Amino acid sequence: MTDAEPDAGKRRGLTCWLLDTRTLWPGDRIAESAKEALTLISREERDLILRKYHVADAKMSLASALLKRLFVHKTLGIPWKDITFGRKRNPKHGKPCALLPAPLHGPAPIEFNVSHQAGLVALVGCKTEQLDAELGVDIVCVNERNEGRMIDEEGFEAWVDMYAEIFSHEEAFDIKYNVSPFPLLDGTMVTPEMLGRHDRCCSRGEELSVTLADGEERTFSSDLMVDAKLRRFYTFWCYKEAYIKLDGEALLATWIPQLEFKHVRTPRPGTPARCSTHGVWGERISDAEVWFEHAHMKECRVEIQAFEENFMIGVAAKGRKWESGHEELPDVLVDFRALHLEKDVMRVARET
Repeated sequence: MTDAEPDAGKRRGLTCWLLDTRTLWPGDRIAESAKEALTLISREERDLILRKYHVADAKMSLASALLKRLFVHKTLGIPWKDITFGRKRNPKHGKPCALLPAPLHGPAPIEFNVSHQAGLVALVGCKTEQLDAELGVDIVCVNERNEGRMIDEEGFEAWVDMYAEIFSHEEAFDIKYNVSPFPLLDGTMVTPEMLGRHDRCCSRGEELSVTLADGEERTFSSDLMVDAKLRRFYTFWCYKEAYIKLDGEALLATWIPQLEFKHVRTPRPGTPARCSTHGVWGERISDAEVWFEHAHMKECRVEIQAFEENFMIGVAAKGRKWESGHEELPDVLVDFRALHLEKDVMRVARET
């Protein structure tokens, strides 16, 4: 998953790109620091970006606009200046799509989706002649928002109940009372089997005890388990957002609680970026199942992978011509290539 791997970011027709904007276009005046990049997108997009209140949001929106154009150009060979976008089905709320240049017009034969969060921008895409699938991607950052105050005051259960319109009853129970393996402060892993009924604990500040595999008794603060449950909540959230974006619906869609994810595990985190190196990728998990109205949707697959300590990136794919098993979809969905702004994006745009 580095630039040194020639096939990284593309597997069986699926493109996966990641652009980190946290160190791009420094300063608080993006109109100056990103002057050239802003000329490479449409006037409407540029005006929206320059109206952003937070410069971090403006940078991610700009990176998203650039990645979409880069994907269209590399996949279809359309000159950068001729690339335009529309929406599928609903002209206002439909899923974004690329349009063929005049005189053809109409949606281009590609599928793509973009997500951005806390400085990272991800794109997944494919040429539908090579991979006939719908795609969705989502990035979550588990420490970007401060949920700690309500969890401390009301407990984790009450916090999960705030999202009753998003998760089914079964998912909410799973999020509240199950937990993926998590480390103690010294790195010792605690498994669900060790916890027993301690997995029902949803409050911080309690002292819990477990028996390790070697028979040693250990005590620890329930804070560690609540943090692990919160990370698992975001795993569910990432899957659900990725699928919703695949379908092109907003979070207000009435069918969302009927969309369920089973056998969910939280990917082990990577390590933080140090100096000029990219953050280390953590665990990739691909065994969650997609269910809708209590039926297993075997034509769909989801994967999620941790990035650095606090990010997770999820990808959802749905084969449109699925017939047997998952043969229409790539073996690996989350296979991102980290792009370099100047070398991989700006230089290409200048040359077209």
